[in-house]
Amino acid sequence: MDPALPSVFLIGPMGAGKSTLGRYLGQQLGRPFHDSDKVIVDRTGADIPWIFDMEGEEGFRNREQDIIDELTQLSDIVLATGGGAILRAPNRQALHSRGRVFYLYTPVDVQLARTRHDRNRPLLQTADPERVLSELMAVRDPLYREAAHHIVPTASGNLRRIAEQILQLLEQPLSV
Repeated sequence: MDPALPSVFLIGPMGAGKSTLGRYLGQQLGRPFHDSDKVIVDRTGADIPWIFDMEGEEGFRNREQDIIDELTQLSDIVLATGGGAILRAPNRQALHSRGRVFYLYTPVDVQLARTRHDRNRPLLQTADPERVLSELMAVRDPLYREAAHHIVPTASGNLRRIAEQILQLLEQPLSV
């Protein structure tokens, strides 16, 4: 793959496949893969639910903003962000201006199926996770679209086909 290609930044809701697809794309491109949530966990030594409990969402988002700023300044990487990373304008700006941003669009019903048994998602620890996912999507979808250069549907779950689509888009110049 051409080393002159920009870094690849994956954004989207919980269950969109950002981490799985990011690891695969990193292998295909021969680039390091970073997951902003994993970097936060590794550096703090605490899982995300614990950070939410101790510092609240605001404390977590502060940590996340610092990590996004740091990681987006690296060259030739693949980065998967947390689903809420786009809530802050500095994150959207850093992502959009420092690499190629792919919004992995996934409908709420698919998100629900993919996250049903995951206990590491603090915002879904509720009696009605479908309602939460729908509300999050209503707020976040316009922000994902604002930050993205490309929108890639991931409901099919076909990792190889989705990765091929991203690699093709990555080789095309951005239209202004």
